[in-house]
Amino acid sequence: MNQLYSRAMNVRNTNPNRDGSELIPSEARNIRPSTRAVDRAISDIRRGLPVVVTDENSDFIVALAAEQVTDQLLTMLVEFGGAPPKLVITAERAAVLHIPPTGQDVAALNIEAGFDPAAIRDLADPTVDLDHPLRGPFPVSEILPSALNSAAVELCKLAKLLPATVTTTFSVSNNALAEEFAANNDLLLVTAESVQTFQKNASETLIQVTSARVPLAGAETAEVIAFRPHDGGVEHLAIVIGEPVRRSAVLTRLHSECFTGDLLESLRCDCGTQLRATIDMLNKEGSGVLLYLAQEGRGIGLINKLRAYRLQDQGFDTFDANERLGFEPDERIFEPAAQILRLLGISRVRLLTNNPQKVSNLQSCGIKVVERVPHAFPANPHNAHYLQAKAKRAGHTL
Repeated sequence: MNQLYSRAMNVRNTNPNRDGSELIPSEARNIRPSTRAVDRAISDIRRGLPVVVTDENSDFIVALAAEQVTDQLLTMLVEFGGAPPKLVITAERAAVLHIPPTGQDVAALNIEAGFDPAAIRDLADPTVDLDHPLRGPFPVSEILPSALNSAAVELCKLAKLLPATVTTTFSVSNNALAEEFAANNDLLLVTAESVQTFQKNASETLIQVTSARVPLAGAETAEVIAFRPHDGGVEHLAIVIGEPVRRSAVLTRLHSECFTGDLLESLRCDCGTQLRATIDMLNKEGSGVLLYLAQEGRGIGLINKLRAYRLQDQGFDTFDANERLGFEPDERIFEPAAQILRLLGISRVRLLTNNPQKVSNLQSCGIKVVERVPHAFPANPHNAHYLQAKAKRAGHTL
């Protein structure tokens, strides 16, 4: 095994069965092994470690996050003996760089001589575009990226890293089996399908973990209920105020966590204002539910949201900033919210939102929205452009 990687792996507990099933007691066997494997792969890729992604054709790739790449890691990929490494970016990021897409949702670039880790990181990170203008032509790969490459990029998204990956490809013609390769090199193995369905599968396994009475400044009769998926992944909260009547449509707010707005009272967005006003409104209503969802930055994570802020300071609106980073304008999913509401015994809601897409997306997950309740507040000099973009680009009613 590559000595560099061997040293890196000394800090972790290895397991002969890389999906971890041998370590799980029998009463927890209802957790999907594939979901557990993806959760562990997310952890590895965040730490700069490679992972193996395979498909039903027995082809596989070794992938690592582009923003974590080093000379040593590039050398390791070459030593693995697959196809020459490629940089895979999303179609959104490719469009910014005027690179023709080589796949439906991603584009691939050949990593050639002189294409060092610094250049790779600059291609992945648009916040440096103005400081270090990137000049083409870029070495576009003639090989169409596969579902494996798309899954590797999705894995970076799940890890809340920039959606760009460095990969090397193996096929059955290499006479290599994904399972053997992963075991021999002590790499985690996941399937492309399990990565693409990970969030939906994790949402379906959400369970209530605990609850506590937490009197709030705006609502003293509040209870906070914590929910966690079976794989022990991302947790979401429900703040229940009063005693909602489940047989009626419950006044409900879906609120994506916002560290800067909710805690620091940032003036760049209206999140903190909306959060505190929701608590006041539910208290005046007599009851209601506020779902506090772990989907910072419309699903891209706090660090990437700060990157988006840098781009906004350069003149891009909130949606353009996300796309320049390589994300979709909104990466949130609504299955967790729907599952939590079902666990709370709620099937019909009056949804507190200005976003019509929230209404349609929640309804597509099986929750009936009988009314959209407006939730708009005056702009300030720091968020006026942000609110205008939400109204113009996403149809928010403000």
